[in-house]
Formats: sequence, C-alpha cells, structure tokens
Amino acid sequence: MILKTWLKKRTKAQIITVCLLLTGFIASMIFINNNYELYDRTIVHITDIQEISRETQTDTHGNEDERVIQQIEGEIKNGPDRGEITTFHNEYTQSLAIDYELSAGDEIFLAQDGEATGDIKRDKYFVFVAWIFLMILLAVGKSRGALSALSLLVNAVILSFALDIYIQNPSISLSLITLISIIIFTILSLLMATGFNEKTYTAILTTLLGTGLSLVIAYAALQFTGEQGLRYEEMAFLTRNPQTIFMAGLLIGSLGAVMDVAITLSASMFEMYEKNNHISLATLKKAGYEIGKDIMGTMTNILFFAYVSGSIPMLLIYFKNAAPFGFTVSMNLSLELTRALVGGIGIVLTIPIAIYLSIFFIRRKQARL
Repeated sequence: MILKTWLKKRTKAQIITVCLLLTGFIASMIFINNNYELYDRTIVHITDIQEISRETQTDTHGNEDERVIQQIEGEIKNGPDRGEITTFHNEYTQSLAIDYELSAGDEIFLAQDGEATGDIKRDKYFVFVAWIFLMILLAVGKSRGALSALSLLVNAVILSFALDIYIQNPSISLSLITLISIIIFTILSLLMATGFNEKTYTAILTTLLGTGLSLVIAYAALQFTGEQGLRYEEMAFLTRNPQTIFMAGLLIGSLGAVMDVAITLSASMFEMYEKNNHISLATLKKAGYEIGKDIMGTMTNILFFAYVSGSIPMLLIYFKNAAPFGFTVSMNLSLELTRALVGGIGIVLTIPIAIYLSIFFIRRKQARL
C-alpha cells in the first residue's frame, strides 16, 4: 500500500532513476563481495579463531597493554590454492595501534610469507558507504546533487592524474601542477554544481583570488620567519622537497574552505537580488558582510577541528609517554595549525572579494534591464 502510494506521487523519470540506482547498488555489492580474483595478494575468509595466549605488558612509563596471539583458520578465496583451508597465527595488542583483532567472517590479505596477516579487505564497506553518500546527495540535491557527485569524481581523477604526472616527471614543478589543477577543480566544480550564470562566475573568480592571496601571504610569512617552528619530520619518508609538498598541500587545503565561502556568499547575494530587483547595493553590501561574519567564525572552527583531529592519535601517544607539552604540540601540530591559519586567512579575504564581485555582476545585470 505504501509502495503504491509512493509510485502514484512519482513521475516516470523518477521511478526509472530509483530502479537504476537500486539495480546499480545490488549489482555493485554482489560484484564487490566476489571480486577476489582481481587481487594479486592472497585473500583468506576467516572461518574459525582460537585464542592461544594473552599476556599483560608494561612499559617504562607504566602504560599497560595486552599482547594476544590468535590461531586463525580460513578458506583461501583466490589464486592457485583457491578453496583450500589454511591456518596461521595473528598477533595483536589490545590497544590495536598497528595491528588487528580478527573475528570469524573477516576477510584479510595474507602477508608475503603466507603466515602473517596483512590488511583487512575493506572494499565492500567503502562501496556501501559511497552508495549511502550518493543516495543522500541525490535525495537532497536531486539533479544538482548528481552534478556534485560527478564533479567530486572528476576532481578525484584530476588529482590522481596530476600526482601521477609529478611522480613520473619530478623535474616538473609541483607548485605549477597544483596551480593548474586547482584552476580546473574550481571551474569544473562550480560550473557543474551551479551552472553557467553570474553567480557561478563570481564564485570562480572569488575562489581563485581568495586562494591566491592567502597563499601569497603565507609564502611571504614563511620566508620572513625562515619557516622556524615548522616540523617536517612527518614527511621524512619522502624523497622530494618537503617544503614544496607542504605548500602544494596548503594550496589545495585552502581551496576547499575558500570555495565554500565564495559560493555561499555569492549565492546569498544573488538570491537577495532575484527576490527584490529594487534592493539597493548598499543594503546588499551590508547583508553580505553580516552573512560573512557568521560564516567566518564557523568555517575557521571547522578548519581547526578538521586539521587537528587527524593528529589526536599521535598526541595521545606522546602524552602517554610523558613527552613535554610544547615538544608534543610542536612535533604534531605545527603543520596542521599552519594549514588552519592559512585557510582562515583565505576565508577572511574571500568575504570582501565575494561581496564586491557580486555587486559588480549585479550592477551589470541592472544595466541590462
């Protein structure tokens, strides 16, 4: 009865879209749960687990942990030994810092020696969550949501392609590759999300100007201070210049925050104008600054929490091992705080840029009336 009522309220195109989405979801989940032969590494489906030993360990700082050894039995799902039953040991600590506690039903990759465990096979969880994200996006945004999802996919492909170019051609400047990439990101993302109109053109110009200015200020500050206080130890494994890679990361990180503010402000101002064509530019300007003030506080907080949250595990490790507070913050948060500050500068600069560019395009629209 509920299904029949729902079908009556939907157009033929909507019903076809829903059916295609459901078909795609079911087909992809079936495929992803049976794609073992696509992997070169041996995959084992765990069928039985026995705990062999459990031992309490204490370090020099009094931190306690438990070391557990499991005996694993499972079925090999790919390769020449497919279908055979194998047994091996899995060792983990109760803190699960760098290892896994396995359970029956898990699927794992075996390490090269065939005895130790590698990574857990998680592709099915990733695909499931991706489908949930897509369906929510389509339910809320409809056609705009579909374009947003498409732009996200396109941007991921562009970023992957750009990084591949740099890896294969290290002589090419990463800053140049990143600069070209963010221009393409900005134009494609905003055009696909909001279409070809003055609002979009305003957001594109605002994003590029705000991001560029914030990076110029950041670069000047780093040169003036000699980059004192920045700790690149987390990039020690790189064979490329860490400063160059850090600046490229700043560029991409600032882009996201600036783009959000740019489209929010430009969309708000154009919406106010469309609702009332006789609104004065002074009123629009004042309203734009009020909106900008509200955005500024929330967005800077979002940036801070987004960057710092990734360092929480390392902060806990340092503090648990009695590392001094200043040393801990310097080692783990210097780069993250710099990213947050540069993003915050970009947000603040973007507000007046978005307001004045919006007014410029609105004046052009008024002149055509």
